[in-house]
Amino acid sequence: MTRNDSQRYGLLAVLLAALSMIGPFSIDAIFPAFERIGAEFGVGADAMQQTVSVYLLAYAAMSLFHGALSDAYGRKPVIVIGMLCYGVASMGAALADSFTMLLVFRGLQGLCAGAGIVVGRAVVRDRLEGAAAQRLLARALMIFSVAPAIAPMVGAFILGVSGWRAIFWCLAGFAWLMALACALLLAESHPHAARTRFAPGPLLAGYRAIARDSRFWQLTIAATVNFSSLFLYIASAPVIVLQHLGLGAHGFPWLFVPVVIGLMGGSALSGQLAGRISARRTIRMGYLLMLVACVAHVTLAYALPQPRVPWSMLPLAVQGIGVQLAFPTLTLLLLDRFPHRRGSVSAVQAGLSLLFNAIVAGVFSPLLSVSMVELAWGACLLTAIGWVAWYRCECSLRRLHPTAGPEAVPAESEPVEPA
Repeated sequence: MTRNDSQRYGLLAVLLAALSMIGPFSIDAIFPAFERIGAEFGVGADAMQQTVSVYLLAYAAMSLFHGALSDAYGRKPVIVIGMLCYGVASMGAALADSFTMLLVFRGLQGLCAGAGIVVGRAVVRDRLEGAAAQRLLARALMIFSVAPAIAPMVGAFILGVSGWRAIFWCLAGFAWLMALACALLLAESHPHAARTRFAPGPLLAGYRAIARDSRFWQLTIAATVNFSSLFLYIASAPVIVLQHLGLGAHGFPWLFVPVVIGLMGGSALSGQLAGRISARRTIRMGYLLMLVACVAHVTLAYALPQPRVPWSMLPLAVQGIGVQLAFPTLTLLLLDRFPHRRGSVSAVQAGLSLLFNAIVAGVFSPLLSVSMVELAWGACLLTAIGWVAWYRCECSLRRLHPTAGPEAVPAESEPVEPA
């Protein structure tokens, strides 16, 4: 790779990371404002949790179309229009005069936010292959990983200076800035010759082909529930920080900083290992670290009936390393299942992931966040489900392709409909 190529892909990594930050900022930046928003609209903590669930459900539903739209009309226009519309939705949330209106605009935020991260993953795989794609995705994820930590801190700062509505105004400004940056700097990566038709027939046929693929489901479940085991703690952050740890609105870094350190460390390690060890070994290392984190979560939950910082939060760093070490490789293997429908595959995976995370935020988090013990066992269960899914994928590939390399996840042969 030439120096110019390196600079160009470095810029692409920064753009994709910034686009991906829209998601965690939409969720985490308003956590410190939960009490004030609830007090203003006269709703409790359970109702405030629905501001996360509604956002995630809308995100999941629309993600199915972001990918298909980008397969048909190109990556760049979908990203730019998505960011412009997200800015308008954020402005509406800032002007909401009732809790119902706030939920409506949170849903509209979710409908638009996925354009960046869903289509961005397809852009990476359009441009690069193999170890180079893994390194670029890992670099983007490493930059993106700071978002969960700085989002609540930024939210707390804005809350103290200008109130909770200013948080949404800042989200609107950031989205419009990203729309402008992508319009000027992002090159189209999906040529006309490779595009598919956006029509009900081909769209449903493509989704049926994806849904019938057993290894798609195995890889999707593995990638989804691995992160959900960590997201369980992120979604429970208001309860963990404010109730279990007894800290105030400025105490969120105690939870989010270990998460970010882990995610950044895992992304950096994934990039370093790209091309040096097989995909299977990389994913196994990720699961080993996730297992260590699960044991630590359970041990500390029983050893410290009253959670304490930093000890109760330290396993989140190890868990983050494991999750992010495995995730780029799982994502690339997943995208390669259907090379001509990478946007659709990314969309389905993202939609399912967000749908499940909405359930985690709206159902599992309220049920399990009553104690650190229950949260620990919930994270263990999710990690175990992810490992079983990956193990079944490995076994089926060894049976079907006994002479193939350990990282082989052969693509389905699939015709491309004319644009």
